[in-house]
Order: sequence, then C-alpha cells, then structure tokens
Amino acid sequence: MISRKVGIVLTKTLYLMRHGQTLFNKLHRIQGSCDSPLTERGIADARRVGAAFRKNGLVFDHAYCSTQERASDTLELVTDQPYERVKGIKEWGFGVFEGESEVLNPQPDPVRKSHGDFFLQYGGENDIQVQERVVATLTAIMDKPDHEQVLAVSHAGASFMFLRRWLPIDEIERRGIRLENCAVLRFSYGNGVFTFEDIHNLEDWN
Repeated sequence: MISRKVGIVLTKTLYLMRHGQTLFNKLHRIQGSCDSPLTERGIADARRVGAAFRKNGLVFDHAYCSTQERASDTLELVTDQPYERVKGIKEWGFGVFEGESEVLNPQPDPVRKSHGDFFLQYGGENDIQVQERVVATLTAIMDKPDHEQVLAVSHAGASFMFLRRWLPIDEIERRGIRLENCAVLRFSYGNGVFTFEDIHNLEDWN
C-alpha cells in the first residue's frame, strides 16, 4: 500500500511481522527475553515471505527488528536492505519462566484476557508494560520523516499486545486472528493512530 494524503493527514503503512520458527517454538518452550536459533523451517519460511514481498511489489523505505537474534535473523532472510534494531519491540519478558515448558503458562486473566500481572512476581513484565513500550516504539518510528512504508520484525506476545491496543479482543477472536510464525500484520497509520487492515499467515501469500 502506498502512503496517501487524506485532507492534511498523511497515512502511512506498517508491516509488523513475527519471526520465523525457532528451536524453542518447536520444543514448546517459553521464549521471551531468552533466545534460540531459527529452525530449518523458520529459515525457509522467512525466505518465503521475502519472496512473496518481492512478488507483490512491496518495497519498504525503512526496516526495524527487535534486539533479539531470532528477529534480526528473520529480517535478514526477508530482505537485504539496511535495518535498525530497537529494544522497544522485543518479546514479553517472562522472568524465571524463560526457557521452561509452555505447560507452565498460566490460564488467561478472566478480566484482561491475557497473562495480566502473573509474570511480575517472577521478574517478568505484565501485559500493560509490554503494550505501552511496543506502542510507544512503533509510534515514534512511524512519526519519523520519510517513514511511509515500514517493516518491523517482532514477536508473538509483543505483536499481539500491540494489536490489542487497536482492535478489541472480542473482534480479534471473532475474526480468528492467529499470530503464527512469520505472520505479517498490516496497519495504516496517521495522527498517532494505527488502524488494523489485515493479516497474512504463510498460507495466505500467493
């Protein structure tokens, strides 16, 4: 999507991508601030998304990723353009649960419909902290001059909390939105507001 002017409002486009499959994803281990390498499937899937971008004529004027290696490795497989690493879009921090089995994840908070404050007591973050830093970081990026079509590679938890800032959880569930590895969320942006447009998982690319 090419940026367009609506009155005096400049609408930009953000493509927010989740990294490719990692070893911890494959082993169903909690992976937040800790890291693990991309699997062969993760590498192949990231290359597939890059090929789909090129086939569909998507060109990004700027590219960003989190400071975690699985995100930068994914971005380098998607495109060979220069990019910047930023801490603000790193994954949710899970404290002492890092690297443990996903079966230890708590049931969702019935009110907030997320992990809520659970991980705070174990040295991690809560949902609001994750959401605020990701929203602040991506807003600052999109407010920069000449940032009209931007690619950012992040993580499932961080991206989902960002999505929830702009789309109610009931609507996310109604639409059946799934943040699989290498999923790409597309948002339009203007006047400090992101609008969810669509999502592409691997099977959606032509």
